[in-house]
Amino acid sequence: MNKTKHAASPLTPIAEPQKISSYFRAEWRSLAIVTVTGLIYNIGLIAGPWFEGQMAQCLENIFKGRAGFPDMARLVALYVTVIAAVQLARSLKRLYVRRFANATGRRMKEILYANLIHKSSAELRDADVGSVMTKAVSDVDACAEGMRKFTTEIFDTGVALAAYCVMLLFYDWRLALLCLIFPPVSYVIAGKMKSLVQRTGAAARESAGRLNAATLDRAGNAVTYRISGCEAGRDRDYEKHLRDYEKTSVRAEIWVSAMPPLYQVVSMASGLFILYFGSRNVLHTGWTAWNLAAFTTFLSCYTKLAVKSSHAAKLFNAVQKAQVSWKRIKGLMQPVQAEAAPVVQDPAELVVTGLADPRFGSVSFTAGPGQIIGVTGPVASGKSSFGRAFLCEEPYEGSITFAGAELKSMSPQVLSGIVGYLGHDTELMSDTIRSNVLMGDESVAADAPDIRSDCLTDDGTGLQQMLAAVCLDREVAEMPAVTETRVGTGGVLLSGGQQQRLALARTLAHRRPVLILDDPFSALDKETERTVFRNLREIARDSIVILISHRLYLFPETDQVIWMEDGRSVVQTHEQMLKEIPHYRELFALQEEGDTNEQKK
Repeated sequence: MNKTKHAASPLTPIAEPQKISSYFRAEWRSLAIVTVTGLIYNIGLIAGPWFEGQMAQCLENIFKGRAGFPDMARLVALYVTVIAAVQLARSLKRLYVRRFANATGRRMKEILYANLIHKSSAELRDADVGSVMTKAVSDVDACAEGMRKFTTEIFDTGVALAAYCVMLLFYDWRLALLCLIFPPVSYVIAGKMKSLVQRTGAAARESAGRLNAATLDRAGNAVTYRISGCEAGRDRDYEKHLRDYEKTSVRAEIWVSAMPPLYQVVSMASGLFILYFGSRNVLHTGWTAWNLAAFTTFLSCYTKLAVKSSHAAKLFNAVQKAQVSWKRIKGLMQPVQAEAAPVVQDPAELVVTGLADPRFGSVSFTAGPGQIIGVTGPVASGKSSFGRAFLCEEPYEGSITFAGAELKSMSPQVLSGIVGYLGHDTELMSDTIRSNVLMGDESVAADAPDIRSDCLTDDGTGLQQMLAAVCLDREVAEMPAVTETRVGTGGVLLSGGQQQRLALARTLAHRRPVLILDDPFSALDKETERTVFRNLREIARDSIVILISHRLYLFPETDQVIWMEDGRSVVQTHEQMLKEIPHYRELFALQEEGDTNEQKK
């Protein structure tokens, strides 16, 4: 019995994901709670300096005999109560700010990933893998973190600064205006740092992308480098990327991390004015008559204002750093329409007319349901490009029609219901055998021919049929968890032949009226290949199969053969190819001879 996993509920779509303001509007409920609790917390912060002044004055009164311990105890109890309420508001504010940041990061990643998977193969091939990884993970997190800091500091800095300023002006507006000359200087310094922060931040992001690409290359090709004796060279190259990343990261962080102390020193310069003019106020020779409580409150309040002021300057640099990441990902933050499930079309005629490419010239043919078209030719003759043309991921010259309709004019939903594709890369998920075949749909292949296996006992007959069809059933039956065995990242825990057959089982389970199979048998022995081919013809009896392969001994069983060589293509039957194409005849004879020699052994 299958267990249903509850996925996280989808977030409300954003109409304009390329605008930062859209993410704030989408989370207005959380931000409303942040606003209320932030106001309570930051306005409540002025209670601290006030109570500190009152307790200092109460202590003086106790020494002079004008107050007693109960007075101080009541003051302390009230102070603790007020501060507890303020800190509770602070906790709620932080909670909802974090919820806002998490939801924003999730939204950004959903939009970015959706845009990435909708890019064509050509665009993805041209993109640097390391840079894409950095954008998809690091840059999105940096943007969400920058928005979190901005939202936090609006209250923790902006509102608090306003509250402190009002309190300072209340006690002595002349001294307050004199003291408030210095904090804006730190803001000006932070503003002047903008170009430097953004430039060094961009360099660090680019270096991170190169390091990610080098990491993928080193991990993915580790065995090749080790066998070929290139490990030392790759280690040196990798160390070079590490050193570059270290240097650029330090340059990017030093201006953000090292400047706040300077900002605070600048802001605290006004303390000299407070000590001089404030002491005169206490002595009743200044602008205002103060007692000890007023002096203590004013000094404490300004000290907190100076600290908050340095935070504001630091916030400018943090936001500038986040802007670097936003510029890198903004191009990918475009609205994406939710994809509907593919609408599988009924079998129909496929007509290819003048499909052109410099590598294979021009191809024209017609095929009907149940036919298998073999495609072959020398290396780099354009076979794979021919197969990918049916996916319409790249513009093509000529015409490909199915049931009279042009493929490139179809919606993705309709096209996905017509063409099934299995390329060189098996693209297996890091999941179980079952998940890789069924892809979450237990009803697939329910109408497939009865190709059953005694090796597997499984509730999903479609899964049984597909594994048996590709001769993988016995091997799966011997695996530790049978169909629930995990295959590892990209199928790394399986052999090459098992990966191919599992991917083919998935393609056949989700069969379409047109199936493009690019070299699906290259890792199989001939006996297994013949068995799988027979099952393929039976399972895909209502489909048109375009079989791209270098191995020709099954081509006599195909309905048509497309030969590609030297920028031209020929479409004929296998028998006609043997008569008219010498290179095809030589390759077929050579493979037949090899097959005969193997049988003799």
